[in-house]
Amino acid sequence: MSNDDNTREGAQWDGDPKSGFDPEPAIESDPIALLPGDSASTAGAADAVGRGEGVGTAKEVEGLSQGQIVWSRFLRHKGAMFGVAVLALIALLSYTAMGIGPIPGWWKYQSHTATSDIVNGAAPTLSWTGLGDHPFGQDNIGRDNFAMVLSGVQTSLLVMTVLGVMALLLGTLVGSVAGYYRGRSDTFLMRFTDLVITLPVIVLGAVLGKLVNTLPQTLNMTSDQTASLRENMPLLLAVFLGLILWPGLARLVRSEFLTLREREFVDAARVSGASDWRIITKHVLPNAVGVIIVNTTLTMSAAVVLEAALSFLGFGVTDPNVSLGKLISDYQAAFITRPWLFWWPGLFIILIALSVNFIGDGLRDAFDPRTKKIPSQRQMDKAAALLVKEPVK
Repeated sequence: MSNDDNTREGAQWDGDPKSGFDPEPAIESDPIALLPGDSASTAGAADAVGRGEGVGTAKEVEGLSQGQIVWSRFLRHKGAMFGVAVLALIALLSYTAMGIGPIPGWWKYQSHTATSDIVNGAAPTLSWTGLGDHPFGQDNIGRDNFAMVLSGVQTSLLVMTVLGVMALLLGTLVGSVAGYYRGRSDTFLMRFTDLVITLPVIVLGAVLGKLVNTLPQTLNMTSDQTASLRENMPLLLAVFLGLILWPGLARLVRSEFLTLREREFVDAARVSGASDWRIITKHVLPNAVGVIIVNTTLTMSAAVVLEAALSFLGFGVTDPNVSLGKLISDYQAAFITRPWLFWWPGLFIILIALSVNFIGDGLRDAFDPRTKKIPSQRQMDKAAALLVKEPVK
């Protein structure tokens, strides 16, 4: 039997150095190829991993579009699925309990400012048997902490979503124009982007928040106009913060466009007479969507923490609205006597931020064509056992 035959049949090395057969490189170089199964499936698995598809064997990606492959990778990411589940549960709980706009929720205290008699010494009544009257406890005047926290969650989700959309639109617009046209447009837009990046976000956000708070006095608004403005304060804050958090995305999109504009399919589109608008929207932008989506999710995660920080400092959401950061600021003095007023808002801030981060990590791995599915230790052990299972005949 030749050396090639020994290699193909996975035979055990007979110890003869003249045979030219060495099992070690096969384990180190391509462990997937040694997994149990027919030769076609194992070769397909190795080929799929070599292409960076990271979704298993070639049969699993055969006939699938790029979008379907990305979706399959995302669904296989345990961290991303955990983030989606937690974020969906938080959103479902807050909007069903406190309602959406004119639609009431199922919780008996539909206003976070409503008061009632203090029950259980204002301590949380949450237990394994049910929610009780005040599952997250009460403050010193009898306001329900469950209603306040879930109202704050709605504010955080609103700020996160609006800010993410603003950063997405501005960053994609600036980055795509600068990267595609280059020249003077690139120089001007990138210098402006660098200027915005140098501004401290917390300080600038505090200034913008203060301006919004003092806007009624500056414009001599009526009481009704002032009340309407203060009710929409979270939305205005999200818009203003979105105006300063787009530069990171813009620079990433510019980098992608600088690379993609030199590709052959873009040259073919130019030769065929396609306009710049069509090339950008139909050819270049779809190939940069991975970077855009991933960065946007990470920006949204940072927005939750930023809004909480500004509200904690008194420059973000103000009365009559409520936010998680404002709750922590209002009840920081009660950390010793009523710690539940402090811990519940902090817990939801952490859960929301972590969930969005996990989703962003999953999207990044799903869109990255260089991602490889690394075999587990169990698969490696099976490969090694298969290699030495039968002696050479």
